[in-house]
Amino acid sequence: MPDERITPLKLAGVMAGFVGVVVMIGLPAIGGDAGLIGQVAVIAATLSYALAGVYGRRFKAMGINPLLTAAGQVTASALLLTPVALTVDGPLDITAPGMATWGAVAGLAVLSTAVAYVLYFKILETAGATNLLLVTLLVPASAILLGFLFLDETMEVAHFMGMALIALGLSAIDGRLWRRGVAKKTEEAREGGRV
Repeated sequence: MPDERITPLKLAGVMAGFVGVVVMIGLPAIGGDAGLIGQVAVIAATLSYALAGVYGRRFKAMGINPLLTAAGQVTASALLLTPVALTVDGPLDITAPGMATWGAVAGLAVLSTAVAYVLYFKILETAGATNLLLVTLLVPASAILLGFLFLDETMEVAHFMGMALIALGLSAIDGRLWRRGVAKKTEEAREGGRV
């Protein structure tokens, strides 16, 4: 989009964030238990998510309500995935699920999907694809912090280094702190020239 042009600072920020994720997850994870197919699937999903955000920005220019966009996306994906699910998982089991199961399904369907996508497209419309998709750099950091807080996992130096690189990358992509620093140095240089 013309309002979200890539700049050298944004590109450097994306690279720093990406390197931060690699440092945090670690190179030994490549080729580990997940296998090559799983790793390729994760990379493909990430690229799809990024492209969907950029493509979804077009809906604002078309004047389409974010609620309609979210409803269309969820309905289309349900229609496409139902035959796949029936093929992979087999025929439906007729046993009646309990209330806990229905509660989980309702929570996933309503809060984690329907409401989340309405918010997603509304934020996409107002803030732009770049700002919306920055959250993907926070997912590994959040996962590691939650694992540390609730699952007794350990935090290593590489995790802190990766988080620092991600924070640096996010600040570069946002650019406000960097522009303030440049403006401050320019102002100081001007004042120094007057003295």
